[in-house]
Amino acid sequence: MSIPKELYPTEDDLPYEEEILRNPFSLKQWWRYLVARADAPFTKRRVLYERALQALPGSYKIWHAYLRERLELVRNLPINHSLYQALNNTFERALVTMHKMPKIWIMYLVSLTQQKLVTRTRRTFDRALCALPVTQHDRIWEHYLVFVSQRGIPIETSLRVYRRYLKYDPSHIEDLLEFLLNSELWQEAAERLAGVLNDDRFYSIKGKTKHRLWLELCDLLTQHATEISGLNVDAIIRGGIKKFTDEVGRLWTSLADYYIRRKLVEKARDIFEEGMTTVVTVRDFSVIFDAYSQFEESMLALKMEEMSDSEVEDEGTNGEVGAEEDVDEEDDRLNVAKLEKKLKEFWLNDDKDIDLRLARLEHLMDRRPELANSVLLRQNPHNVEQWHRRVKLFEGNPTKQILTFTEAVRTIDPMKAVGKPHTLWVAFAKLYENHKDIANARVIFDKAVQVNYKTVDHLASVWCEWAEMELRHRNFKGALELMRRATAEPTVEVKRRVAADGNEPVQIKLHKSLRLWLLFVDLEESLGSLESTRVVYERILDLRIATPQIIINYAVLLEDHKYFEDAFKVYERGVKIFKYPHVKDIWVTYLSKFVKRYGKSKLERARELFEHAVEQTPADAVKPLYLQYAKLEEDYGLAKRAMRVYDQATKAVPANEKLSMYEIYIARAAEIFGVPRTREIYEQAIESGLPDKDVKVMCLKYAELEKSLGEIDRARALYKHSSQFADPRSDPDFWNKWHEFEVQHGNEDTFREMLRVKRSVSASYSQTHFILPEYLMQKDQMQTLEEAKDVLKKAGIADDEMAALERQLVPPENGTKSKEESRVVGFVSAGVVESNGQKVTANNEDIELPEESDSEEDDDKVEIALKEVPDAVFGGLIRKRDEGDEAEDNSTAKNKDSDGPLGALERIKRRKQAAS
Repeated sequence: MSIPKELYPTEDDLPYEEEILRNPFSLKQWWRYLVARADAPFTKRRVLYERALQALPGSYKIWHAYLRERLELVRNLPINHSLYQALNNTFERALVTMHKMPKIWIMYLVSLTQQKLVTRTRRTFDRALCALPVTQHDRIWEHYLVFVSQRGIPIETSLRVYRRYLKYDPSHIEDLLEFLLNSELWQEAAERLAGVLNDDRFYSIKGKTKHRLWLELCDLLTQHATEISGLNVDAIIRGGIKKFTDEVGRLWTSLADYYIRRKLVEKARDIFEEGMTTVVTVRDFSVIFDAYSQFEESMLALKMEEMSDSEVEDEGTNGEVGAEEDVDEEDDRLNVAKLEKKLKEFWLNDDKDIDLRLARLEHLMDRRPELANSVLLRQNPHNVEQWHRRVKLFEGNPTKQILTFTEAVRTIDPMKAVGKPHTLWVAFAKLYENHKDIANARVIFDKAVQVNYKTVDHLASVWCEWAEMELRHRNFKGALELMRRATAEPTVEVKRRVAADGNEPVQIKLHKSLRLWLLFVDLEESLGSLESTRVVYERILDLRIATPQIIINYAVLLEDHKYFEDAFKVYERGVKIFKYPHVKDIWVTYLSKFVKRYGKSKLERARELFEHAVEQTPADAVKPLYLQYAKLEEDYGLAKRAMRVYDQATKAVPANEKLSMYEIYIARAAEIFGVPRTREIYEQAIESGLPDKDVKVMCLKYAELEKSLGEIDRARALYKHSSQFADPRSDPDFWNKWHEFEVQHGNEDTFREMLRVKRSVSASYSQTHFILPEYLMQKDQMQTLEEAKDVLKKAGIADDEMAALERQLVPPENGTKSKEESRVVGFVSAGVVESNGQKVTANNEDIELPEESDSEEDDDKVEIALKEVPDAVFGGLIRKRDEGDEAEDNSTAKNKDSDGPLGALERIKRRKQAAS
């Protein structure tokens, strides 16, 4: 066969041909030749590649380039084209020498995969794995798995490939599981997944947790229950229930679903019941209950459909069977097949059990509250409220209620109980009481009082309920006996035994329960005698558990039986036991009863009681006692003593009640001694340190009194005095009253004086905001006088001391000013202030600079200030000077007085002159 001319070398190829002839085994020359003919047709380049590979059959570079070009050539061709066969032959020739090159293998395998040559591709993959080292197998397996995952590959082939791959890399078992699930190989998938879960060293490369894998296994086992065998599904799912507590409900329903698919319906019901009685969360219970109810409904619907179909079939066969019944009636006894058929149609084997299924569904729905309550009790069996709710569920069924109460009192630990466990015992006993079984109710109470409750109050409540039950059935002696048992103090031996054990039950402290003693006292007052009641009251006082109300009740009891002195003794004991504010009611009752009883006959004793009461009473609660005391003096004593009591009351009550107390004092004094006598009280009130607003009110009332008595000048003086407390801008009512007063009783001069005072007060209030801060800044105080007062009050300083401090803040009026107060108010000094014609430096630490002058002579004449040196500086020189000439000292003193202080230099000069 002749070679086409275009395949022959051209003139341009001659240089390359000559080089190849000179060195035919040079890869560089062949590669230069191929690069130079990159634009040539593939047929010509194929000849060049073949010639190059004939000379260099082991060149990876040339083989790789050649195969790539051949792959590009067949890219867009159909897979049944003849060039694919040529391509495969080229790959086979290349692998003769390139069998260790994974890239060549991958190119070949990818090409075969695209050609859909299953057997040849599988064998080629196997050859590649055999040819390449193990370290490079991962590059081949990647494409191998892609190949076996394609459609059309036999499942057995793919499965065998995946099994081989797991031997190479067991960590990719999840890929096999995914393939098995996609291929519907449920048996092997379940076995492999169970093996994964049993492997503690397994780590999911896809990030799946053991919990998720468990759920996948459960779903797999339940959804394909009939197709999977050899695994203990029940044990697997129960293991998951114990291990994963957050999906308990789902796992229980999965297990029940497994048995339903296996057509074990009764077993599925048992699983549902077991699940509902073991879960501890309401969410899991709801999941199981909903699945259970849905299962029962579906079974009922299915049975109803089957029944309707069977009825249609029976109607067609009844006509035929009826004709033969008479003939075969005698032969049925000998026909075994017919006997078996009749046995199957017996009611025990009747498949038409719709009523039973319907009743089962209704029973399930009725049990839902009880089952839900059981779930809550499994969460906390010591929850008292849930046990009460459980008892209410069985209302109308005493047997179930008794069983529930019995279970509750056995289960609950009083020390761990949430709620009040004694209420269960009480409700249990009341259940028997409501059914007229008092004997058993007493047995329940007797057991209840022996329980070691958390607090004494719980045990006392049980005793009280027991006693009230006895009272309801008119067993009064039994109730009293119960109270005596309950309040009996344990013996010394019992206390010693309990102390040795170290665990003190509440029964030891029961005899100090106030609740029991109150009921005991009520029973004794109603059923017992006075003596027995007094014994109980005395016992309460001895135990130191009495309250003010008990004291009052005891005293009232004695008063009702005419034991007045004994009642007053009880009051005396009460006021000694209690302090304020608890003793307030005792004092009020005691004093009122004493005054009502004795009146004037024991006035001195009543006075002593009142004096003792007001001494112990705090200021905020003493006012009622003083009023009661004063009423005693007015009714049975002396009016002067009553006024003295009122006077003491005005000093004892707090500041906010002084005004009202003074008003009562004035009203009573006017009624007893007349209006003129109230002047002293008014003056005392005004000077007693009342708040400014109360002083103003008192002055106005005093002025009205004087005006009514015709003392116009005294009233005017009071208006003038109280004007300092009334700001014209905020209190126009005061000034209107004064204006009316002057219009009615004054003249032109007094009216002008009123206007002048008004302007003065208005100016003083308007200047307060500017002047007061100036004074306060001098003393390093606060910005306003009111704030200073508040701070002083909080510090506990009395009003008198506060007034003294206020006087210190205000500059003196006599014209004598201190050094700090000598500067003008409202004027900020620059450093020197003229005082009495002399310049005084305000700041002694400032440096006095000489005044500037334009002349140079003034600059040269600098005056040096001379300051006296202390005598201690010169030591012994001073003694010599003192022992010298007295005349010199006198003259020095005169010069000192006339010329002012001498400097140290001048004194030394004079001493030298005197020595010479």
